[in-house]
Amino acid sequence: MNERIKTLVILSPGFPENEEDTTCLPPQQVFVRSLKAEYPQLHVIVLSFQYPFAASEYDWYGVKVIAFGGGGRDGFTRRKLWFKVWNTLLRLNHQYQLVGLLSFWLDECAFIAHYFSKFKRIRYRCWMLGQDAKAGNRYVKWIKPEAGELIALSDFMVEEFNRNYGLKPEVVITVGIDTRMFNFAPVTRDIDIIGAGSLIPLKRFGLFIEVVALLKQSYPGIKTAICGSGPEQERLQALIIAKKLENNIRLMGELPHSELLEMMQRSKILFHPSEYEGFGAVFLEALYAGASVVSFVKPMNNEITNWRIVNTLLEAEQAIGSLLGDTGLEFEAVLPFDIRDNVRRMMELFE
Repeated sequence: MNERIKTLVILSPGFPENEEDTTCLPPQQVFVRSLKAEYPQLHVIVLSFQYPFAASEYDWYGVKVIAFGGGGRDGFTRRKLWFKVWNTLLRLNHQYQLVGLLSFWLDECAFIAHYFSKFKRIRYRCWMLGQDAKAGNRYVKWIKPEAGELIALSDFMVEEFNRNYGLKPEVVITVGIDTRMFNFAPVTRDIDIIGAGSLIPLKRFGLFIEVVALLKQSYPGIKTAICGSGPEQERLQALIIAKKLENNIRLMGELPHSELLEMMQRSKILFHPSEYEGFGAVFLEALYAGASVVSFVKPMNNEITNWRIVNTLLEAEQAIGSLLGDTGLEFEAVLPFDIRDNVRRMMELFE
């Protein structure tokens, strides 16, 4: 009898619908592509619960994706989705040698993967990637996870989860940078400050606008850009007009990932005003693009080169102002976490 192919199954709420869909979960895309590149003999299958919205099976850079097309529906429809995923896992377990299950986020993906791993005695890990560490996550009560099956995205998330649930995830694996995605041709740093992320209240891009308004008093020609889309877009545009910053702030909308990286390489500073962040990939992307980072959140306990942490609006204005006023500011590429190292650390958990 032929030996079954060793396979890692990843369960995710969403995944790109094709290779051109670069705006869907860019950090997870980078991870899966690097996983396949570092372990070419390993068969990787992604089960995507909600997005793409249409059910289908397709190849994505040599990775098999099974999309269930949940479309965010709840109630009985969601229970039917879980039943379909469970049956698919039964089929895959029969067809392949499953070396492990990895869920992105502690949510419904973790719920199914946790209980299926118990049922079939398959190694399982849950990679917590953001707001799933906050209080009120119903899946924590339903799953009752063990510390050993939890991977936190950052030191901050370890403490956040422990504070809310009295349990410390045993492993920290951050997002990482694929250095091959950057083009280091000479560029002009013609953007003073860039912001990037979903335009939702949690990200607090209104503070970005407030800080630019303060900085304009000393730097009347300041040029900034906010990259992203979301429900806050109209409110932010109105605030820009009210502050008379139309010539200073551009709302760029959602950009393909490659264009966002190019924008970062043109930028001097990334300012990220979010009040909560597990560990946004935009921080590392900006650092490797040569920009300095200013943020209200500190994902890791250790200091990271060219990253300043602030606590108030005034501190943010002062930190950014000092960087803009530094005529000797160097734009060096900083690489705190390489995705290849992160992939290897992840696979050690399944070996």
